[in-house]
Amino acid sequence: MPALLPFHSMHPAASRIGPAIALILLLTGCGQGGSASAPGGGAMPPPEVGVVTVKLGDVGLVTELPGRLEASRVAQVRARAAGIVLRRLFREGSDVRAGQPLFSIDPAPYAAALATSQAALARAEASLGQATALAERYKPLVEANAVSRQEYANAVAAQQQAQAEVAAGRAGVQVAQINLGYAAVTAPISGRIGRALVTEGALVGQGEATPLAMIQQVDPMYVNFTQSASETLSLRRALEQGRLKRAAGTEAASVRVVLEDGTEHPQPGRLLFSDLTVDPTSGQVTLRAEVPNPGGLLLPGLYVRVRLEQAKAGNAVLLPQQAVTRAPTGDTAMVVGPDGKVSPRTLKLGGAQDNRWVVLEGLKAGEQVMVDGFQKLRPDAPVKPVPWPAGAAGAPAPAASAAKS
Repeated sequence: MPALLPFHSMHPAASRIGPAIALILLLTGCGQGGSASAPGGGAMPPPEVGVVTVKLGDVGLVTELPGRLEASRVAQVRARAAGIVLRRLFREGSDVRAGQPLFSIDPAPYAAALATSQAALARAEASLGQATALAERYKPLVEANAVSRQEYANAVAAQQQAQAEVAAGRAGVQVAQINLGYAAVTAPISGRIGRALVTEGALVGQGEATPLAMIQQVDPMYVNFTQSASETLSLRRALEQGRLKRAAGTEAASVRVVLEDGTEHPQPGRLLFSDLTVDPTSGQVTLRAEVPNPGGLLLPGLYVRVRLEQAKAGNAVLLPQQAVTRAPTGDTAMVVGPDGKVSPRTLKLGGAQDNRWVVLEGLKAGEQVMVDGFQKLRPDAPVKPVPWPAGAAGAPAPAASAAKS
């Protein structure tokens, strides 16, 4: 067997084959690991990103303000007749009608006073009849000089005095009837009555009208809220300059009440008035709205949020909030061009509503705005726009509104 030559004694060309093969294998491995080609050797397709198509229209601008509910009518039931409470005639917390009996106060003293007044009236009427007969008898006699004129004048004066006593008697009977009626305490208004403030056997009406109960009309309800005077002036200036459109029926603008748990009251209300003066301590203007409350869900004194539509923005659009990037330098969104390239666009926002921004300026109808897939973007690389699952959010519905920030 021939002896093996040492490695350094091999041919020079053979000594260079090993490193060359190693370099080829290394380059082949790198190419397989970092290739961006498709399995068939072609380029990868552009990544898909979710977009919404811009549809411009009128969008309601809604201001959300803190407010407090108040009963539309409040009446305190008081004892206008002095006496002992005999009975309570209502169930606490129930709805009562105007004129419904609520309490019964001992009527005996007032019934006796009425009887006395009626007797005094009957006596006065009897005296009037006698005086009238005497005056009528003297009238032909004075013409025949059978009685003196002085006697006739005295008879006529007595008749007139008796007529005055009858009028006073009738007034006394009326007062006695009123006082007797006060013994039966009735509801001054229709509404929901609270707890009774007195019980049977209580002495009421001694020196003052004793409070007996409280009735509140809770359908409809009033909601009182305030708005900054500066916001009110800015809104009026924008309306006068034509930058915003006046909401339909602004004098009775629609309002929505949002409860503490975030749910919205199903019944819309209407704006009644705004105060003419500004509170000098807070710089706020007071507003009031009327809200239907057929089920009694809203309670007086409850703190709520009020959404009030005061104007409409023309040529505006609603965008999902994740499509907008907010920064101190400005608000932007990524717009996909016809060539699939993505570019930032500066926007002017008008507020937010239901996780959407109201875009006043910066977009044109038909443009596609990215909402999803930002992690797939590469510099100068095109993308494939596909409709976002909630793509309809880009179109402002006729009833859509936006809360001002």
